[in-house]
Amino acid sequence: MELGRLEYLQALVTEFQVTDSTEAKEQVLANLANFAYDPGNYEYLRQLQVLDLFLDMLTEDNETLVEFAMGGLCNLCLDKTNKEYILEANGVEPVINCLSSSNEETVVSAVTTLMFLTTPRSRAQTTALPVVECMLRFSLSANTRLSNLASIFLQDYCSPLQVEEARNLSKHTAVGIPLPKD
Repeated sequence: MELGRLEYLQALVTEFQVTDSTEAKEQVLANLANFAYDPGNYEYLRQLQVLDLFLDMLTEDNETLVEFAMGGLCNLCLDKTNKEYILEANGVEPVINCLSSSNEETVVSAVTTLMFLTTPRSRAQTTALPVVECMLRFSLSANTRLSNLASIFLQDYCSPLQVEEARNLSKHTAVGIPLPKD
């Protein structure tokens, strides 16, 4: 039975790699992200280098591929081995970049993933000033899921000093005002 699961996951990865169809890639990536929810699949997904596949997809132009890859990483990073792998692969930066996505699911998964990836060693990166500023903006969002998640991030992962520094910096920036032309 377990061998069947590995073979099935291998078939999905192979299909993703060989197909030219964007729709098929999206469907396969969605399936892999769903399989990433089951801890029983973690070892197989590591063996098949699906973490790398998800990380690679975070920089794609196709928002659907980014959404499913971000969701897959979010599902995988609760596991200590997967978390360490993502951190060692410099995965925090592409996750942070997903905070600017126009896709709500991508952003929610990115915020959650940053929470899961925060360790004493990674905290400086996951709670860098631009991230804290972004979470302050999200905490004011009309989207309840996003505002609640950002508020939890600020409360549980950031120091009061970090939040205050980000608030003060935000007061002094001219967000949305174009720079003068030469």
